Order: sequence, then C-alpha cells, then structure tokens
Amino acid sequence: MFRRTFWFTTGVAAGVWATTKVNRKLKQLTPESLAATAANKALETGQRLKDRAMGFALDVRDNMAVREAELEDALGIHENPELPAPRRYTAIESNHSDNRSTPKYVEAPTYSYNRNEDH
Repeated sequence: MFRRTFWFTTGVAAGVWATTKVNRKLKQLTPESLAATAANKALETGQRLKDRAMGFALDVRDNMAVREAELEDALGIHENPELPAPRRYTAIESNHSDNRSTPKYVEAPTYSYNRNEDH
C-alpha cells in the first residue's frame, strides 16, 4: 500500500510540475508577452548603442584636443592672435562745408544668407 501511495504522489507531483511549466511557457508565447520581450530587448540594445556612441564621441573629442595641442606645438602657436577690427562700409560721404565732414558708416550685416536656416 505504501508503494502505491508513493507512486501516486510522485505522479501527481510530476503532473503538477509539468502543468505549471507548460502554462508558464504558454504565457511566454502569447503575442503580448512576445511584444513586450522584443520591446525590452530593443530598448536595452538602443541604450547599449547610445552608450558606445557617447564613449566614441568622447574619445574623439579627447584625441582631437591632444592632436590640436601637438599641432600648435609643432607650428609654434601658443597664444591667440589678435583679430583685425571688423570692416565697416561707407554708406554716405558728407561733402558739406560745415564741420560734419566725417563719413557715416554702416556695420557689416550680421545675418546669414543661408536659406536653410529658416526651416
């Protein structure tokens, strides 16, 4: 009798275990679960790619600064050169006999002619 009870209990336990395993696998294979799993993996992959791209960009920036310093040393450029004064264009020349004989100036335009800037 003890043998029968043991095997009956073992069979019931195996059946319950197998049923729970099958039900879990069926829940994993539903369309909603598959979509959620795919979305999570896509997010993880995107984050990983973003981190790698940021690391690459930082490496490029660091190496660019090092190379600029090497070139400045090689060319003997160690300080900022003075830039020339901004150009001004004569708009109206005054030829009157009074004391206002200084020409009037107009500053160079500061806007860009790039048509793509407006978009």
